[in-house]
Amino acid sequence: MKFDSISYLATGNARQQNAYAVLQDHLILEMLQAYDPILVGTVPIAIDISSSDLDIICCYQDKPEFKNLLVESFSDFKAFNLEEKVINGQEVVLAKLIADNWEIEIFGQTLPTREQAGYRHMVIEDKLLMEHGESFREEIIELKKQGYKTEPAFAHLLKLTGDPYLELLKL
Repeated sequence: MKFDSISYLATGNARQQNAYAVLQDHLILEMLQAYDPILVGTVPIAIDISSSDLDIICCYQDKPEFKNLLVESFSDFKAFNLEEKVINGQEVVLAKLIADNWEIEIFGQTLPTREQAGYRHMVIEDKLLMEHGESFREEIIELKKQGYKTEPAFAHLLKLTGDPYLELLKL
C-alpha cells in the first residue's frame, strides 16, 4: 500500500514535500519504527488546510515502554505533551509536539496500525477522492476551511446519515 512509506510525500504538493522534509530531518518515523508508525489524516491524501497537523499512528504492546520512548525521543520538542485517554473503549497514548512549522500528534494503541480507525478512514477517503475527482476534493477542502472535520465533510457531500465516522467505515 502506498501509505506504508512516506516516500510519496517527496513528490507531492508543497505542503506534502514540507511535511516529508520535517519528518525526515527530525527522524520522527525512524524513532517510532518499532511501533509500525503510519502517517494518516489529511496530508497524505492532499485535503489538508493550513491548520492541519501531522497524525502518526502506532501500535504498542507494552504501554510503559512506548510512553518511555515518546518521552526520551520527543520531550525536547516544543510544546511536548503526553497523555492517556480511552477512545471508543480503547486505551490510547497521545503525544503532541511541534517540529519546525508542524504540529504532530503521535497516537498509540494496542490495535495494529492498519486496523485503526485513522488508517481505515484515510484509505476509504483516498478511494472516494479518486472515484469522485478533483472537484470533490476541492469541495472537501472548502468544507474543512468552513470548520468541518474530515469525516463529517465526506459524510455531508455523500449525504450519509448517522455518525459520519461509523458510516464511512461501512463504505
